[in-house]
Amino acid sequence: MTFPEGLYLDWRQQGSAALCLRESRTQGTPPERWLQEIWAHQRILRDQLTTTEDRKLAVLHPGFRNRESGPDFLNAIIQLGDDAPASGDIEIDLVSGSWKSHGHAGNAAYNNVVLHVIWDPPTAEVKLPTLVLKDRLDAPIEELESWVGGAGELPSDWIEGECCEPLKTLAPEGLRQILLQAAQVRLQTKAFQFRARAKGAGWHQALWEGVFRALGYKHNAWPMQVVAEALPEVRNRPIESGSAREAWEARLLGISGLLPSEPRKGTRARLLWDLWWREREAFAHRILPAAAWRLNGVRPANHPQRRLALAAAWLADPLWESRVEDWYRQLTPETSHTDAGQSLLAALKPEADGFWRRHYTLMAHELPDAPPLLGAGRLNDIAINVILPWFWARADAGGENEARQRLEKLYFDWSPGEDNTLLKLARTRLLGEGELPGRKTAALQQGILQIAHDFCAYSNALCAECRFPGIVAQLK
Repeated sequence: MTFPEGLYLDWRQQGSAALCLRESRTQGTPPERWLQEIWAHQRILRDQLTTTEDRKLAVLHPGFRNRESGPDFLNAIIQLGDDAPASGDIEIDLVSGSWKSHGHAGNAAYNNVVLHVIWDPPTAEVKLPTLVLKDRLDAPIEELESWVGGAGELPSDWIEGECCEPLKTLAPEGLRQILLQAAQVRLQTKAFQFRARAKGAGWHQALWEGVFRALGYKHNAWPMQVVAEALPEVRNRPIESGSAREAWEARLLGISGLLPSEPRKGTRARLLWDLWWREREAFAHRILPAAAWRLNGVRPANHPQRRLALAAAWLADPLWESRVEDWYRQLTPETSHTDAGQSLLAALKPEADGFWRRHYTLMAHELPDAPPLLGAGRLNDIAINVILPWFWARADAGGENEARQRLEKLYFDWSPGEDNTLLKLARTRLLGEGELPGRKTAALQQGILQIAHDFCAYSNALCAECRFPGIVAQLK
């Protein structure tokens, strides 16, 4: 069984998100569901946001999707002007008048809304802080149409989907082709986002932000993103005392709000605090509130303090960016994914640090040995979600077809990443008890996630109105 190239892309364009956007564009206004996607992934000019009252707006955390009644996003954190960061909910509507017409004004569920996000400018006075999205997108709407729906959050209560049965009837090679085509779409959607960010911030800043998001994993990707957005300002300030690595640890942990306040003398935390207090006032406007971080349920090895310590080691190395570039330049058409992975680990692995070899966090008890700051699992995640898409985006922007094809070969051959809850949910939804076909690769995992994001995220647990089962059934 051989499917034409671009078959999955055609299917995707029949999906709920892209179809709704295409249909709505003839009416001049995108659907509210699409605006929610834009907000969830902050596909906006984050450093150019102002409210309708011309107050500067910083989004420290966009919040978490609310799939029940009430505001669209819960527990967001925003900052207006020089005010202290405020935590609350976000409501998204097409027009400001929906606040009244939808009955939000008298509904207690909306009492904690701190920001109203709309598409068109309001035609009357507004009472809530209001952000207009229309002229604040980070890419043309035509480009965002091909991206929308590519990386949304997935429900945690899924059961085996209606598409599971028709997918089971496909020959293993046919299923593999579908998953790889979906993985190609996922590579491109990530690359498009890097390219859009690079237009305003530069390629290397876009890379740093992608790396920080990957270090944050699913729970803390957004506070990591906010810390990364401070790098251009922070890097301009010279390091006046301490080693470069310790100075960067102090800066990142201080800005993150995760540095313990005035810890006891003789500890690593106190060393970093003594460095940080000298710079704290200069970066006070960048310090995140503790509420921005989700620490419950985070494994000690994945604690944000530990992830920021890794980022600090990289930032302290003046050759880090050039080593990443050198790794890419040394790739040849004959380079295997195994060799590429090993050489990337060698390029990115920081020198061992005595403290982090024996501690999970700054305040944790000393251990005989702790996992390395960068292991194979985290490297795999960074490679497939950041490094390869970033280089692919650059090759695509420069019209370098051979380089793009070489990167795609690596992407499709790359070894699979560690299993996680999100991947298990998506796999169960699409394949039930079935297995991924053929040799397990990271691309097959990416394909599973992409299909779930493109279709399952726009339906309910019973697959109501989902087009994917019927599309797959036609292949029989």
